[in-house]
Amino acid sequence: MLLHRILGRTLFAAARSEASPAGAAATKAYNPLEAFFEAERSQEEDTPVVYGRSWKASELRLKSWDDLQKLWYVLLKEKNMLMTQRQMLHAQNLRFSNPERLPKVRKSMCRIKHVLTERAIEEPDPRRSAEMKRMINAL
Repeated sequence: MLLHRILGRTLFAAARSEASPAGAAATKAYNPLEAFFEAERSQEEDTPVVYGRSWKASELRLKSWDDLQKLWYVLLKEKNMLMTQRQMLHAQNLRFSNPERLPKVRKSMCRIKHVLTERAIEEPDPRRSAEMKRMINAL
């Protein structure tokens, strides 16, 4: 939240200035850089935000290959957002507000790789198993 306020004027100024005044009033322009920052919270909200826990391997074993792949990319996007925030705050000598979130994301990503590796090992076809292992190692 603090980072978004600090950098909002400088980092996103170019994208906002490119939008026409008539178009800006009707719809908000999409800026792909905003995916690397958390949504801004209003100042009236005094309650702290509670973030979830990491995924358990037993929960991940119940998911399909496609669901795990989608979850992997959601976690990758979250990890990139958190690392971007941490780096920007570190450059400004500010404190990262939720440092416990990054280990949760990393742990979930490691567990997804573990579950996919288990599935690749259990695959009876050696060629398909080798292909699955190559895909997992590319993650």
